Amino acid sequence: MQKRTSFYFVFMLLVALFMTAGCAKQNVVKKDEGIVPATVARQSEPQASSAVTPPVQTATTPATQAAAPSAAQQAEKASAIVQLQSALNKIYFDFDSSALSESARSTLTKNAGPLTKEATAKVRIEGNCDERGSAEYNLALGERRAKAAQHYLVTLGITPDRISTISYGKEKPAVQGNNEAAWAKNRRDEFVVVTP
Repeated sequence: MQKRTSFYFVFMLLVALFMTAGCAKQNVVKKDEGIVPATVARQSEPQASSAVTPPVQTATTPATQAAAPSAAQQAEKASAIVQLQSALNKIYFDFDSSALSESARSTLTKNAGPLTKEATAKVRIEGNCDERGSAEYNLALGERRAKAAQHYLVTLGITPDRISTISYGKEKPAVQGNNEAAWAKNRRDEFVVVTP
């Protein structure tokens, strides 16, 4: 009996809550008043001050012009990147070696020229290997190859902070194939311009 009384009490309480929530005060617009648009209402409010706030200046000053490069400057920068990238040649390695051949040293010396000219340019040396050997071994070998090229460029006057290295091991073959001609093209360092 007591359960039934408490249930009845809770039920009546819920009904009362729903009814009072449904009867919340509503603003009623009288037929003759209409609703005043917000822009009109703001115009009719008295102005506290007759001072007018000047519009924000958007004209560029020499300082902001220097901070934001123009489209012409961006195009020139992109062109410089493309030219530098095309001037950087790959170097190749013997099987299972990170030693720089005479040909690789000559190519690195040629690569140092445009890198010296573009003094702010940064380059990433990507070490690669052929498909033979384990993935772990080839990652380490690719790293040694990239570091060898980095070290040689530093001896030619390119600052170390402009050169980063990465090894892809055997994950990015330049040529598909299971023969010495393909493998020789895959044992390489590539040079990628990362910033002008």
